[in-house]
Amino acid sequence: MPRGSKYEVLRAVFGSSVPVDILRFALKRGVSEKIYQRDLIESLGYSNKTIIEYLKTLVELGVLSECMEKTEVSKRTTWLKAYTLTDLGKWFALLLIEEENLSREDKIKIACNIFRSYLKWIKDLAEKLGIEREELAKIFKEEVGGA
Repeated sequence: MPRGSKYEVLRAVFGSSVPVDILRFALKRGVSEKIYQRDLIESLGYSNKTIIEYLKTLVELGVLSECMEKTEVSKRTTWLKAYTLTDLGKWFALLLIEEENLSREDKIKIACNIFRSYLKWIKDLAEKLGIEREELAKIFKEEVGGA
Protein backbone atom coordinates (compact mmCIF):
# COMPACT_ATOMS: atom_id res chain seq x y z
CA MET A 1 0.00 0.00 0.00
CA PRO A 2 1.44 3.42 -0.91
CA ARG A 3 2.69 5.55 2.01
CA GLY A 4 0.02 8.25 1.57
CA SER A 5 -2.70 5.62 1.58
CA LYS A 6 -1.47 4.19 4.88
CA TYR A 7 -1.70 7.65 6.45
CA GLU A 8 -5.26 8.10 5.15
CA VAL A 9 -6.33 4.66 6.40
CA LEU A 10 -4.98 5.37 9.89
CA ARG A 11 -6.53 8.84 9.85
CA ALA A 12 -9.88 7.22 9.06
CA VAL A 13 -9.41 4.60 11.80
CA PHE A 14 -8.58 7.20 14.45
CA GLY A 15 -10.99 9.84 13.11
CA SER A 16 -8.30 12.52 13.01
CA SER A 17 -4.80 13.20 11.80
CA VAL A 18 -3.62 14.09 15.33
CA PRO A 19 -3.16 10.48 16.57
CA VAL A 20 -1.40 9.59 13.31
CA ASP A 21 0.95 12.54 13.76
CA ILE A 22 1.64 11.38 17.32
CA LEU A 23 2.50 7.92 15.95
CA ARG A 24 4.83 9.49 13.37
CA PHE A 25 6.49 11.53 16.11
CA ALA A 26 7.02 8.34 18.13
CA LEU A 27 8.59 6.68 15.08
CA LYS A 28 11.03 9.54 14.64
CA ARG A 29 12.01 9.23 18.31
CA GLY A 30 12.27 5.45 18.09
CA VAL A 31 9.48 2.94 18.70
CA SER A 32 10.71 2.10 22.20
CA GLU A 33 11.56 5.65 23.28
CA LYS A 34 9.48 7.80 25.62
CA ILE A 35 7.58 10.78 24.30
CA TYR A 36 6.45 13.81 26.27
CA GLN A 37 3.45 16.10 25.90
CA ARG A 38 5.54 19.30 25.66
CA ASP A 39 7.66 17.80 22.86
CA LEU A 40 4.52 16.90 20.93
CA ILE A 41 3.14 20.43 21.31
CA GLU A 42 6.42 22.00 20.18
CA SER A 43 6.86 19.64 17.23
CA LEU A 44 3.32 19.11 15.97
CA GLY A 45 1.82 22.56 16.45
CA TYR A 46 -1.46 21.37 17.97
CA SER A 47 -2.85 23.00 21.10
CA ASN A 48 -2.07 21.62 24.54
CA LYS A 49 -5.75 20.69 24.95
CA THR A 50 -5.81 18.77 21.66
CA ILE A 51 -2.61 16.87 22.46
CA ILE A 52 -3.85 15.94 25.95
CA GLU A 53 -7.22 14.80 24.57
CA TYR A 54 -5.64 12.49 22.00
CA LEU A 55 -2.98 11.18 24.39
CA LYS A 56 -5.79 10.15 26.78
CA THR A 57 -7.66 8.49 23.92
CA LEU A 58 -4.58 6.61 22.72
CA VAL A 59 -3.93 5.38 26.27
CA GLU A 60 -7.57 4.24 26.61
CA LEU A 61 -7.33 2.40 23.28
CA GLY A 62 -4.15 0.63 24.38
CA VAL A 63 -2.00 2.30 21.71
CA LEU A 64 0.11 4.17 24.29
CA SER A 65 1.02 3.44 27.88
CA GLU A 66 1.70 6.24 30.31
CA CYS A 67 3.96 6.56 33.33
CA MET A 68 5.03 9.36 35.62
CA GLU A 69 8.65 10.47 35.79
CA LYS A 70 10.11 12.45 38.65
CA THR A 71 12.47 15.22 37.57
CA GLU A 72 14.31 17.87 39.48
CA VAL A 73 14.80 21.32 37.96
CA SER A 74 16.36 24.14 39.99
CA LYS A 75 15.95 22.15 43.22
CA ARG A 76 12.25 21.80 42.46
CA THR A 77 10.68 18.38 41.97
CA THR A 78 8.22 18.03 39.13
CA TRP A 79 6.38 15.08 37.69
CA LEU A 80 6.10 14.52 33.96
CA LYS A 81 3.87 12.10 32.12
CA ALA A 82 5.83 9.99 29.70
CA TYR A 83 4.25 7.88 26.99
CA THR A 84 5.53 4.82 25.15
CA LEU A 85 4.04 2.80 22.35
CA THR A 86 2.45 -0.49 23.38
CA ASP A 87 2.78 -3.52 21.09
CA LEU A 88 -0.46 -2.42 19.44
CA GLY A 89 0.86 1.13 19.14
CA LYS A 90 4.09 -0.13 17.58
CA TRP A 91 2.06 -2.10 15.08
CA PHE A 92 0.02 0.98 14.10
CA ALA A 93 3.13 3.17 13.98
CA LEU A 94 5.03 0.69 11.89
CA LEU A 95 2.25 0.75 9.30
CA LEU A 96 3.59 4.21 8.49
CA ILE A 97 7.09 2.90 7.73
CA GLU A 98 7.97 1.58 4.35
CA GLU A 99 8.37 -2.17 4.81
CA GLU A 100 11.62 -2.18 2.85
CA ASN A 101 13.20 -0.05 5.60
CA LEU A 102 12.68 -2.77 8.22
CA SER A 103 15.20 -5.50 8.87
CA ARG A 104 14.08 -9.12 8.61
CA GLU A 105 14.52 -9.43 12.41
CA ASP A 106 12.27 -6.41 13.03
CA LYS A 107 9.62 -7.85 10.72
CA ILE A 108 9.75 -11.19 12.55
CA LYS A 109 9.52 -9.50 15.95
CA ILE A 110 6.56 -7.38 14.85
CA ALA A 111 4.75 -10.37 13.34
CA CYS A 112 5.27 -12.42 16.51
CA ASN A 113 4.11 -9.58 18.78
CA ILE A 114 1.00 -9.02 16.68
CA PHE A 115 0.25 -12.74 16.69
CA ARG A 116 0.71 -12.92 20.48
CA SER A 117 -1.59 -9.92 21.02
CA TYR A 118 -4.19 -11.42 18.71
CA LEU A 119 -4.05 -14.77 20.51
CA LYS A 120 -4.53 -13.06 23.89
CA TRP A 121 -7.53 -11.20 22.50
CA ILE A 122 -9.04 -14.42 21.06
CA LYS A 123 -8.39 -16.30 24.33
CA ASP A 124 -10.20 -13.60 26.33
CA LEU A 125 -13.09 -13.51 23.86
CA ALA A 126 -13.35 -17.32 23.89
CA GLU A 127 -13.51 -17.31 27.70
CA LYS A 128 -16.33 -14.75 27.63
CA LEU A 129 -18.23 -16.81 25.07
CA GLY A 130 -17.58 -20.13 26.82
CA ILE A 131 -15.53 -21.63 23.99
CA GLU A 132 -13.29 -24.43 25.24
CA ARG A 133 -9.54 -24.01 24.84
CA GLU A 134 -9.37 -27.45 23.24
CA GLU A 135 -11.58 -26.18 20.41
CA LEU A 136 -9.23 -23.25 19.80
CA ALA A 137 -6.19 -25.56 19.96
CA LYS A 138 -7.82 -27.89 17.42
CA ILE A 139 -8.44 -25.00 15.01
CA PHE A 140 -4.90 -23.72 15.52
CA LYS A 141 -3.40 -27.14 14.75
CA GLU A 142 -5.58 -27.50 11.64
CA GLU A 143 -4.53 -24.12 10.30
CA VAL A 144 -0.85 -24.37 11.21
CA GLY A 145 -0.62 -27.92 9.94
CA GLY A 146 -0.01 -29.85 13.14
CA ALA A 147 -3.19 -31.95 13.01
